[in-house]
Amino acid sequence: MGMSVGSNPKRGARPELNVTPLVDVVLVLLIIFMVVTPLAVKQFWLHVPQKNETKEVRTDDGDPPAVLSLSRDGTLRINREPVARDELDQKLKRIFAASGDTVLIFDAGDDVPYGDAVAVMDLARSAGALTIAVSSRELR
Repeated sequence: MGMSVGSNPKRGARPELNVTPLVDVVLVLLIIFMVVTPLAVKQFWLHVPQKNETKEVRTDDGDPPAVLSLSRDGTLRINREPVARDELDQKLKRIFAASGDTVLIFDAGDDVPYGDAVAVMDLARSAGALTIAVSSRELR
């Protein structure tokens, strides 16, 4: 009878699971998510008007702030004047520079998709609007 070196003929080959690469990958992913998650958080404050409140937003000099309107078809208007989306940044910067105020009233139609409204508010914020008041009623 011959003996084989390194294997037991009665037990056969026994597979072993090496979990070291799996643990390494999981730890790397955990570190990546721990670093990236705080950077991905965007924060903005939302001031909702009271139900029966009828105060009008006014600047210090008595002039009403600029009104940015968005309709369902994507038409943008600043104080009822149509403006192209690519010109919005420059027009708002000029308005804010001329008035010295960074308050903007945003009015969107009821049927405007939420994503479109947020995208336009982001454009207004990048143009220098520090306070964006969302209109809760139809503006005349």
